[in-house]
Amino acid sequence: MSKIEQLDINLLEGYLNSLGQDIVQQMLDLYIQQSITYIHDITDAVTQESQELWQERCHKMKGATGSVGLISLHAKLVIIEKLTDSWTEKNKYVEELVTANDQAVSAFKQWLLSK
Repeated sequence: MSKIEQLDINLLEGYLNSLGQDIVQQMLDLYIQQSITYIHDITDAVTQESQELWQERCHKMKGATGSVGLISLHAKLVIIEKLTDSWTEKNKYVEELVTANDQAVSAFKQWLLSK
């Protein structure tokens, strides 16, 4: 998947133009730190087999991905947030989420380095 498909370039360019590269880098760094917590919390929801926690925690990460322009990851969270699949299936979604998050962060880093 190309970085164009991964990122909301218009949003990120707007941030870059209005806030500057240092602030956008700080946004990315903060997202990276927070995404570790988000994924841990979603995994915990699976462990607890709590649909309420699953939805709440996916929703929280979904908001964060949207605010930093990670559109493909945001779209994935839109899909899985309301799913009522088995916990085994949800565990697979968490694994996919980890991979998708890594890819999105990498695309953001590459985009920012190109600026």
